[in-house]
Order: sequence, then structure tokens, then C-alpha cells
Amino acid sequence: MRSTAIIKQLATFAKKVFPGKTAVKPGKTLPQPIKIPRSEHPISRQDISENALKVLYRLNKGGFDAYLVGGCVRDLLLGVTPKDFDVATNASPEQIKSLFRNCRLIGRRFRLAHIVYGRDVIEVATFRGHHADDSNAKHGADEKKHISKQDDEGMLLRDNVYGTIDEDAQRRDFTVNALYYSIADFAIYDFANGIADLEQGLLRLIGDPEQRYREDPVRMLRAVRFATKLGLRLEKETEAPIRGLANLLDNIPPARLFEEFLKLFLNQKAQANFERLTELNLFQYLFPVLKSVLKQHDSLEYRMASQVFADTDKRLGQEKGVNPAYLFAALLWYPMSARSEEIVQESGLPPYDAMQIAAADTLTRQVRSIAIPKRFSIPMRDIWLLQLRLQQTSPRRAIRLLTHPKFRAGYDFLLLRARVENDKTLEELGAFWTNLQKQNPSEVANVAAKPARRPRRRRAPRKNTNG
Repeated sequence: MRSTAIIKQLATFAKKVFPGKTAVKPGKTLPQPIKIPRSEHPISRQDISENALKVLYRLNKGGFDAYLVGGCVRDLLLGVTPKDFDVATNASPEQIKSLFRNCRLIGRRFRLAHIVYGRDVIEVATFRGHHADDSNAKHGADEKKHISKQDDEGMLLRDNVYGTIDEDAQRRDFTVNALYYSIADFAIYDFANGIADLEQGLLRLIGDPEQRYREDPVRMLRAVRFATKLGLRLEKETEAPIRGLANLLDNIPPARLFEEFLKLFLNQKAQANFERLTELNLFQYLFPVLKSVLKQHDSLEYRMASQVFADTDKRLGQEKGVNPAYLFAALLWYPMSARSEEIVQESGLPPYDAMQIAAADTLTRQVRSIAIPKRFSIPMRDIWLLQLRLQQTSPRRAIRLLTHPKFRAGYDFLLLRARVENDKTLEELGAFWTNLQKQNPSEVANVAAKPARRPRRRRAPRKNTNG
């Protein structure tokens, strides 16, 4: 990775050419951005996706300003291939739509334009301005009431306030994301000393941290994700309010937290994110059913979470897939299992029926925090119920179970439980299923193909018709 040398070179250039600007108080935007010309930075148009370039050029030819912004610029400087290319412009969403036939406008809270090229989507955002409560707002509060709205906790409910690129930079969350690449002159504009923070290995919020977290509590999750992803440490003032404001995550729509869950735990930093989120009292608000046990690092729940996230990092490092259903099944197994045992004791129901009810109860509680789509919740139930069916080791039943669509996931989870619990019985059961899968596939297929024998029905005794 070229990051260290390049960032150090850019930071030295900024200090040399713009000594006054780089001395501005940390966490504040600069009076004028630091302009780093094309000759002084490594980003080439060859590094930018073809579709992103199409969007930039068409906006520019349409008479509008157009910039790559945020994470993609930061990642290009760090030598990382960006996952997405985001564009910022002074064109309004309606003006953007008029330029692109393949454009759709989305969002109510933040109005955005998506330019669609098959499976590739380029997100285009109009420069954000200050909302009505900001004392620096250029427009009157009355004019903005219908497009900017906050709740009692300070969270922005609607924020379609448009402004200049300088205002947009002030509205960015972290200094390392207030970087803009211009298609007009191919220069990088650093509005908040983001390059200096990259050089120092710091992740710092722009503005007052508590206010920024209240505006959007998801920034607390993003702070952890960016810090682990980029190998940065949270700046002291940026970290300080998090534990006290973690409860604000209760106000975030469960569907949005589901998307954040995927970003946090499907990116090869799952274990590091879990440990940091738990330390900062954030993970407990994603999974309230685990809140009482996560502080005990020797608890089964903590060990299960740590192990499944470590396995996730390993699989992703080997370029193997990870199904979110498996992660949710592992994280919620012990609360669901405990509830199932309660139902058996209270009602005397068979374990299989009790687990069905416990699964529904656990999911009902969990989806209040993170919405789990049915395409994942249904496989979760299969993985859980298979833990009972995998205890049945009679030859015919066992071989038939190998054909279950979710057998492999259930089997893998059985082995995971054996490791976490250090349970000899589970280890022996796992060994049985491992050996069974090593048998001759044709024999297994033949046995599985045979129809199961139906139990013979007893004939009712004949009635004695002789009087």
C-alpha cells in the first residue's frame, strides 16, 4: 500500500505551501480549502470508474460544478480501490434528472440522485447547506422550515437544504471525508485538514462531536467502522461523547441499522468492530437481547459473537461468502435457546415445538432494533431447528438429513457451538456428521432416494355380529 509515503508527502506539501491554513484549530473547516494540484497527488482518471467519469463530465458540460467526494477520494489516496464513487455538485436533484435519462431520485430525509448503469449506481448529491438552526445559515429560518426538520434529541429528520461547496464540506462528518476531487482541474481540495489527520492516524469529526452525533446517531457506528477500516484511532474529543449518547441509536429505523450491520460485519474487520462497539456501549443497542451478558467476556454469548466474527474475517480473507443469516443465527442462539427451555418447562411442549415458538419470540424482539428480512430470518430458523434434528443419528434419518437445503449451514453451526462451548458431546456429534459426509456419495444418494417405509396400519378388531 502506498498510503504512508503519499500521505506524508501531501501533508508536507500542504504545510509548505499553505502554512497559515494548516494551523487552523482541529475539527474546524479552513477559511479556504487547501488546493493540491494534479502534479502533487497520485489520483489518475485511470483509477476512477468509467461510469463515474461519465457523470462528472456530463455535469461539467452542463455548466455545473462536479466533484468526486468523501470516501472514494480518501481511499484513492490510501491506495485502496473504492467500493463506490460518490459525486457532489451544485446542480439540484431536478437539474441532475434533466441531464440523465437513467436517473432516479430517491430519499425523503436526504434527496439524492442515483445514476444507474446496469448494476453500477453512481450516487450524486447536491451540495448541502446549513439548516435553519445554524447561526451561519445564509437563508432565513422561515424559508427552511419546510426542508429542514429536527426532533427533540437534535436528530435531523429532513435535510434538503442546498448550499455551496464550502457549506457542504462543513456538513461532512469526518475531516478525512471532506476531500473533493475536481473534474475541472483534476486538483484535490482539502477543506478540513483531512490529509494532516490521515498523516497523524486520526479520525476526527468536523464541528462539535455531541451535536454531530445528535444530528445523526449512526455517525457513532461510522466512526468505529472507519477507524478499524483505515487503521486510525478515534480522536479524543470525537470518542468522548459516544458512550453517553449510545442510547440515541434507539431512534434509528431498524431497516437503516440492518444496512449498517452489513457494512460493519461483512468487511473483514468484523471482530475488531465487535470489540470496539462493545467497548463503546454501542453493540448492546444493536442487539438488546444480549445487553446483560456482553460485559462478561467469558460468557457464552460473548465468546460466540467473538468466534463467529473471527471466522467471518477468515472466510472473507479467503474470498468465501458469508450469509448474514448465519451471523444472526449465531448471535441470537443462546437467548433463543434459553427461551425455548423456559417454554418446555412451563408448558411441557416437545422441544421442536418450543423452539419454533422461541424463535418467533426472539426475532420479534430483535427486529425492533435491526430489521431482518425474511430472506435471512427463514434460514435462521432452519439453522436453529437443525440443531435438534442433527441429534438424530439413525442411519436412514441421518442420510436423508444430508439432503436438507440448509444442512451445511446447520452442520457448520454445530461445529461452531462445539468450539465455543468446549462440549465433548457436541464434538462427538460433529465428528459423526463429518464422517458421514465422507462416505461413498453414491451409497448416500441411493439410501436417500429410497422411499421411507410407512408404518403398517393396525386393523380395527372385527365386531362380533353374532348375537
